[in-house]
Amino acid sequence: MATQEYAASIQGVSIRVTRLDASGNLLNEPGDSYTTSAFMRLSFTPEYEEGDEITEKGANGAVCVTYKSPDTLKRITMELAICEPDPELTQLLSGGLLLRKNLGTYASPDRKSIGWSSPATGDDPAGNGVAIETWSHAIIDGKKASTLPYFHWVFPYAKLRLSGDRVIENGLLANTFEGYGLGNTAFSMGLDDRWEFPTATERPYSYARSYWAPTGRKGFYSWHGDISKTISNTQRTGSTATITTSTAHTFEVGDSVTISGTNGNAALHGTYTIATVPTTTTFTYTTATSGTITSAADTGTALVPANSRAVTDFASQGSTTSYNVPGNEVYNADLPVDFIIASTEDPTS
Repeated sequence: MATQEYAASIQGVSIRVTRLDASGNLLNEPGDSYTTSAFMRLSFTPEYEEGDEITEKGANGAVCVTYKSPDTLKRITMELAICEPDPELTQLLSGGLLLRKNLGTYASPDRKSIGWSSPATGDDPAGNGVAIETWSHAIIDGKKASTLPYFHWVFPYAKLRLSGDRVIENGLLANTFEGYGLGNTAFSMGLDDRWEFPTATERPYSYARSYWAPTGRKGFYSWHGDISKTISNTQRTGSTATITTSTAHTFEVGDSVTISGTNGNAALHGTYTIATVPTTTTFTYTTATSGTITSAADTGTALVPANSRAVTDFASQGSTTSYNVPGNEVYNADLPVDFIIASTEDPTS
């Protein structure tokens, strides 16, 4: 009896690159984790240290002892090629500064990353490194697998830099990064608890079949695993339901929450978008029907499933002479947005 479901890995689906702190922990603030499908290839090569070979000959010149130590894996070498000069992904992989511009109005800024500035001379471009995950299709008998349709590849610690000639010509500008990868147990189960084999991250690379891939996403996101909280109180005024949880819930406005199991209040059940978060233990949403439900102790479950939270914008440092870029002595990986220069141009002028 076969002990596995045989599948081939075909085509890259998406890639997620996440900044690490000095201890190898995944950072999950705005500007820390970037997901895209716009990559051309991710290649890696196991690099081995050749074992010592010992040979001794007797007095007559014949070999009397021969032994070779085993070759041992010491790291992997990696190369990542992307389709376009993506400033945000480039900064995340190889340091430097994001150049951002307000494409909205002065009153309602819409800051967009429009460029990138290289690391300063003498800087370590890779900083504390990144974790790289990529997904590919799992193909069985010429079709996408009906169960576990993806391969999930994990490179828990990588340090990359831009490589190759940068040629502006009648053709595609090369956007290639190369470097090396090692193990990193601090990767654990990943940003969203979807990696089921945390012990394996002590190795430079791993892969496993998966039911999910972050398809259709491009940009910075914050991630989380399943968040399930016990309901302690329910109330509805008109079509606005207010739910109280027994402990702090960490839910955010815009999260999709599923309510179930309350005491006969079926009108509150279902999946909704969180409208407000008045306190750390309460949140509100709009129900499809209206009516008063008196505030009372209740039971049930509020579940925000493993998902992503898009980061549409994050604060710009502005134009200054002091930047906390990877490699500087004052680098602090816990400050995720101080690698930005904002344009000084007023969009209304």
